[in-house]
Amino acid sequence: MNQLDLLIPFALPPAELARDLLRQCQAPALAMLLGRGRAAPRQSHDPFSRALPHEHWLAQRFGLPATAQDCSPAAATALMQRLGHAPDGGHWFVLHPAHIHVARDHLVLTDIGQLQLEEAESRRLFDAALPLFTEIGHALVYGDARTWFIRADAWAGLRTSTPSAASGRNVDIWMPEGPGELAWRKLQNEVQMQWFAEALNEQREMRGQKAINSIWIWGGADAGVLAQQRYAASFGLRGWMRAFGDEHPASDPTQLGQSSGHRLLVLDALAEAALAEEWGLWLQHLEHLDRDWLAPLLVSLRAGTLEALHLVLTGADRSIAVDVTRGALRRFWRKPSLAGLSA
Repeated sequence: MNQLDLLIPFALPPAELARDLLRQCQAPALAMLLGRGRAAPRQSHDPFSRALPHEHWLAQRFGLPATAQDCSPAAATALMQRLGHAPDGGHWFVLHPAHIHVARDHLVLTDIGQLQLEEAESRRLFDAALPLFTEIGHALVYGDARTWFIRADAWAGLRTSTPSAASGRNVDIWMPEGPGELAWRKLQNEVQMQWFAEALNEQREMRGQKAINSIWIWGGADAGVLAQQRYAASFGLRGWMRAFGDEHPASDPTQLGQSSGHRLLVLDALAEAALAEEWGLWLQHLEHLDRDWLAPLLVSLRAGTLEALHLVLTGADRSIAVDVTRGALRRFWRKPSLAGLSA
């Protein structure tokens, strides 16, 4: 059976803005899928969860250990494996070079996807920070420009937040808590001081880029926790989703409609605008997704080359799932509608 699971993070705007945004939105393919498909009951999520709904969904889909809402998914070792490292033991966390800025009376984490950190810059920061980790007995591993890893066996049980959950918010609420909390904060402060003197941050600011002035930790997992490859997968390349899928996401939606098997596609084009609360830009990206991806997939459903579409749309604190088949599209008495996005 040719079935596609399609996850679109941040497709559900804040409830207080949804009606006005959707009144302006031109997304006829999405309206058809929502109007004709069979919707499951809406799922509400804790707005103070340390991971966003789409991150919990992915963790469950790929067999990562269940974690409470007050801890980020155990994704570190699965992501390490994906980036070419095989941890031989211990407890590992994901580290991201980050930018934290001062708001009126608190500190705010900037979306790491906006930092445009180059490989050479990241290597330079990694080399500057490495002695600080080595000195206190923690292995530090370079994954890619945005993704490093730290081994910290004594910190197992440390409750951390994904960067997407914390982005744009007061970091005090989302800082790690539990075993190793004080040791982490001390290490984070030392890295911040080390990088304060780095000339590359001055160079970045001269180019209009944000300084890399901190690190963010999340995703603690034991070495044996790896993702189950249940799907032939095609992902957007944001954050930890790279752990589980194809590093080269599909660029042609008609390929997905013609191939066989149970596949997964994550379209993350709404993330940056939603995290920055730029809702005009969010509308533009949603309309582009509708034209470039959803409309061709709708054609494949009508033609029967794609037999079933399981559509999962998430926001900051809720998610909806809609199943659409070729037969469902024949229900002409059900009008296309985007109302489900504001439910």
